[in-house]
Amino acid sequence: MATVTLKGNEIHTSGTLPETGSKAPDFTLCATDLSGKTLNDFEGSRVILNIFPSVDTGTCAASVREFNKSASSLENTKVLCISKDLPFAQARFCGAEGLENVVNLSDFRDGKFGEDYGLVFTDGPLQGLLSRVVIVLDESGKVLYSEQVPEIVDEPDYKAALAVL
Repeated sequence: MATVTLKGNEIHTSGTLPETGSKAPDFTLCATDLSGKTLNDFEGSRVILNIFPSVDTGTCAASVREFNKSASSLENTKVLCISKDLPFAQARFCGAEGLENVVNLSDFRDGKFGEDYGLVFTDGPLQGLLSRVVIVLDESGKVLYSEQVPEIVDEPDYKAALAVL
């Protein structure tokens, strides 16, 4: 279990992040067209998992915008923006913002991704949602970098995540 804060108040997650050097757990998440996407669908590309509670919050939206901007100049890299938002909300947000360089995926169907990655809040006002985390994977799905943002209202360290690529 990890402990992070929400405006200074402790909240906890269901587990710990995959360790650097380990193979990332496979997943099946729901794309905006309601199809299922697995980690294997992105094999051969470097992958940034941008994980957050909801695209309808300012910090989460900012992370999607920032990674969308960065993704346009990254070679052989996919940015997956993952939350429990419904795929319709994810598509609406990116459509309204003109964001085309990220892939939105939802863990709303069974929550297995959040559990397997140890990211689900187990208490507090965000209970049931995903913690703010960035995980960078190499072409074979090995974890190169991870950050669990210690204060949920803060943005991740974009430069550190991108530097490993």
